[in-house]
Amino acid sequence: SAEMTLAFEAARRRVAGFIGGREEEIVFTRGATEAINLVAYSWGGSQLKAGDRVLLSLLEHHSNIVPWQLLRDRIGIEIDVCPLTEDGRIDLDAAGRMLTPAHKLVAFAHVSNVMGSTLDVHRAAEMAHGAGAKLLVDGCQAVPRLPVDVAAMGCDFYVFSGHKLYGPTGIGALWARGEVLETMPPWHG
Repeated sequence: SAEMTLAFEAARRRVAGFIGGREEEIVFTRGATEAINLVAYSWGGSQLKAGDRVLLSLLEHHSNIVPWQLLRDRIGIEIDVCPLTEDGRIDLDAAGRMLTPAHKLVAFAHVSNVMGSTLDVHRAAEMAHGAGAKLLVDGCQAVPRLPVDVAAMGCDFYVFSGHKLYGPTGIGALWARGEVLETMPPWHG
């Protein structure tokens, strides 16, 4: 078991290095869907209240929509949907106009699984933080194709699945900024 623990922690270090995070900021999950649900239930369930808003886009995969709908039904948050530009990108100009102090989270795909369009994550992070919101990025389509540096991008959460990196199914990761991760109570006991 000691050797397995060392191997497990070595994998955590390798994943953290791969995306530019610190190893203590990596939480292994069963995939990106579970990682987003973990954020919704743990962070969202403890940090959001009725009337708070989440901003999604028209490009989001269902795994980045349904957890927020379930949280809406459970605690009364509101969900707004950002439109796309004519070339199929998340319209960050529109997102900037839509964001208010009531928005506590922006959750966007880094690369669209349908259009292949890429998000300017750094700009999205600046806009979200300017409104006092956190930024969650679905990196499933990005991690096998683009260099990812979560610290440089400025996001607060980054999720991805192992099978998108040509690894086994049933594994994934949540990266969360250390100080944000500390605010998240356990989801499973």
